[in-house]
Amino acid sequence: MAVTDFSHKPFEQPEEGPEDAPPPSVRDRLVPALPGSGMWGWIGPIAVALFGAVLRFIHLGTPDSVVFDETYYAKDAFATIRYGVERQFVEGADKLMLAGNQNIFKQCAQVDQCASYVVHPPLGKWLIGVGEMIFGLNPYGWRFAAALLGSLSILILARTARRMTRSTLLGCAAGFLLALDGLHFVLSRTALLDIFLMFWVLAAFACLVADRDWARRRMADWYESTAASADGWGPSLGWRPWRLAAGLCLGAATATKWTGVLYIIAFAIMSLAWDIGARRAAGISRPYLAVLRRDLPLAAVWTAVVPVVTYVVSFTGWFVTDKGYGRNWADATSGGPLHFLSSSVASWIDYQRQVLSFHTGLESTHPYQSRPWQWPLLLRPVAFFYESPKTCGAPSCSSAVLGVGTPVIWFGGLIALIAMIAWYVATRDWRAGAVLVGYAFGWLPWFYFSLADNRTMFLFYAMPMVPFMVLAIVLAFGLIMGPVDAARPGRRVLGTVVVGAFVLLALVNFGWLYPILSAQVIPYDAWHARMLFPSWI
Repeated sequence: MAVTDFSHKPFEQPEEGPEDAPPPSVRDRLVPALPGSGMWGWIGPIAVALFGAVLRFIHLGTPDSVVFDETYYAKDAFATIRYGVERQFVEGADKLMLAGNQNIFKQCAQVDQCASYVVHPPLGKWLIGVGEMIFGLNPYGWRFAAALLGSLSILILARTARRMTRSTLLGCAAGFLLALDGLHFVLSRTALLDIFLMFWVLAAFACLVADRDWARRRMADWYESTAASADGWGPSLGWRPWRLAAGLCLGAATATKWTGVLYIIAFAIMSLAWDIGARRAAGISRPYLAVLRRDLPLAAVWTAVVPVVTYVVSFTGWFVTDKGYGRNWADATSGGPLHFLSSSVASWIDYQRQVLSFHTGLESTHPYQSRPWQWPLLLRPVAFFYESPKTCGAPSCSSAVLGVGTPVIWFGGLIALIAMIAWYVATRDWRAGAVLVGYAFGWLPWFYFSLADNRTMFLFYAMPMVPFMVLAIVLAFGLIMGPVDAARPGRRVLGTVVVGAFVLLALVNFGWLYPILSAQVIPYDAWHARMLFPSWI
């Protein structure tokens, strides 16, 4: 994203006023007002999030089975709650869990013999484990946290889209579309890590968008009170709590999956670009140098140091017990506190190197693997679950969970993303740039891993891209409808019809796919009719 960050009027504001209207003030250019009721700005997004939560929590324990990689994460999560770290489990542990037996871990003569080598950080498993601790070691328990954070992500996206567009209606549309996305729905009902990664990435983005408004409001206050005596650098904006919160969220994303590192880089650059734009809009003569002097030092702490600390803290269970893989507890405890610290850090770093080697060397084939260039077109989804029960009244029945996005949303999203590229090139609008950054850093790096490392990957790796795809659609909605007070009535009516038709099509498309997303028992012919491409089978 280029460092230019021109401020444009939001969709709910007129593009042009009367000829005798005064030009917008510096404050209006820096922080356009949020129109409408603040109360409805919360009620609408909360209602949409509750709608998404109902979809996700209804029959959350169905299928009553260990689905896809739940075979790893459900058990690893239970181990983190019980032992603080992952442990090796006995043969047939899945059947034991489903039968209500919690004795699923091996008993070893020496502690380190039962340590489990895992290749993902522990935070996502801690979250899954909280659900198991509350509701038990059963499908509902290990899926609870995914459903909860998936539902909360709908609220976060709706509020963020509202802040970006200055429109409660468009904000609610964003949340509604995310609630209707099939991939988001499936991952919100499955104990995998990707929904947690998406949640923390989206939360970090939301914090930075809030920080953008917060910082620009402080900049407007400074301009109105001291601009006459400006020193060319502008104000120091203080400790910026929203940026700190973003750093914590980015650390949590990395502590869930290593791909969170990509967003640390992307969002740090993006937020500094926003700072440059704000200082330029306030009339600061040297905005680049001003950002280097005023903003960069603390920004580096919040968006680099804080995520690293958060990541390390997520391994607390590994540090404080003797049961973790590669822990080398005996050596660590053979000396004083300094030796304990140095030995622990050395063995932890060695563990991270082993994990890195695993990820760069993962080339095993899988029947549902796909390449990143296939993801936007949904060419190879993942069959999380499939059975052929005999209870639908037809000669052949199917019960399936297919990890696939809602085609109307994904294909519409592709068109919207192309529109965002054109919009950004033409206007340098920060919203288009932000959406493109979020989508690109969740997608393009996988091309390298695919081509250079031939890495095994799946469609659900695209989950962090989905909120930005939805934001692109909603921003396109705003362009189609035009500003409330400036667009001609005919355009507003036609635009509203087009937007409403798209949302309705998304709802119908999701409803049509729902049986194969939620393991409903349906006739085989009904299941087969929902396979959009032969590669879906």
